[in-house]
Amino acid sequence: MATFGIEFVPNVPYTELINYCKYAEDNGLDYLWITDHYNNRNVFEMLALIADKTSRIKLGPGITNAFTASPAVTASAIASVDEISNGRATLGIGPGDLSTLPKIGMAMETPVARLTEAVLICKKMWAGEAVSTPENKIFKFAGAQLAYKPKQKNIPVYIGAQGEKMLETAGKIGDGVLINASNPKDFAFAVPIIKKAAGEKKFDIAAYTSFSIDTESKKAKSAVKPVVAFIAAGSPVPVLQRHGLDLAAVETIKGGLAKGDFKTAFGAVNDAMIDAFSIYGTPQEMNEKIAGLTAAGCTQIVAGSPIGADKNRAIRLIGKYIV
Repeated sequence: MATFGIEFVPNVPYTELINYCKYAEDNGLDYLWITDHYNNRNVFEMLALIADKTSRIKLGPGITNAFTASPAVTASAIASVDEISNGRATLGIGPGDLSTLPKIGMAMETPVARLTEAVLICKKMWAGEAVSTPENKIFKFAGAQLAYKPKQKNIPVYIGAQGEKMLETAGKIGDGVLINASNPKDFAFAVPIIKKAAGEKKFDIAAYTSFSIDTESKKAKSAVKPVVAFIAAGSPVPVLQRHGLDLAAVETIKGGLAKGDFKTAFGAVNDAMIDAFSIYGTPQEMNEKIAGLTAAGCTQIVAGSPIGADKNRAIRLIGKYIV
């Protein structure tokens, strides 16, 4: 049986964000994933505030990266959240975001090596080790050590992954994976790669979906369209081809987004794209789609943006009819 998570973007006042998170906990969700982008509120500061105001739900960045901070800083930040939350922290970390990191001068080179080194350093630092890594390509530490330990002996690490190499890396070094996908076809591709790399260890495969629920299917579909436009524009050609999507229409979306012409971009989103890159509908429709994802091997369903046309109503529907 799958567990359920929810994603929130810290682009609203922190008091509003905390209220959403508390409401998600009250409605039985298992995980909170807070996005990490430089242009929104700082993810670890928000997680600390949320941790202090919640009591049960697990929480972490969904996802941070190994470019904008040293793994020593990340290890300490999430260990602090773990202490504040009394052992509920999870670390979601990935290769980085092409839509934001280049804007702040981050050249996204050797992402697999950087991520692998960062995760292994974090795990050693949480264990209290003095970390020296002269053999590393990226992070050459010389006796770095935390002055305290997190509450959990092992903070779970979830790797954000889509491509074959990163999926394989996730299986090798992670405790779970966050796959930015909403369609069983994508998991038919991903799950065998992960399982082969993970071997016999317990491993959580999370579908980080673009999710929209409402009592009216039309409203749910309308809410998800802008998010699908951005997903389609950022998807590599092999993914678009996997779903048989119109490449010319995707180019129209890209052109519209580049010019800030959202009417053109969103207008080019068709039903095939919506079905490929989101799950939307009434509670009954959503349960059917979620069943398809769990049958494909997903063990956690994350309700990602937009969640629904009205977030509070969507959270209530998820709690009552999905969880």
